[in-house]
Amino acid sequence: MRDVALCRIDPDKNMARFYAIVIERRLFGDWAVVRRWGRIGTGGRSMETWFSEPAPALACADQHEAGKRRRGYREAEC
Repeated sequence: MRDVALCRIDPDKNMARFYAIVIERRLFGDWAVVRRWGRIGTGGRSMETWFSEPAPALACADQHEAGKRRRGYREAEC
């Protein structure tokens, strides 16, 4: 339904991070906000948050994306 891929790269601080947000509809009709993050080039970590309706899932994803953008993450090809 929606995919967001963000990166934060700062060579001076040896920082190369990624953050991805995906909203998916699951097999039985519920919705999941899947977040993945970590250092670019690694598998990173992930977390899923489940919702019964798409609107709260979209609001959750928007909230996480806005927070990362405030911290300097930008859309990029990671």
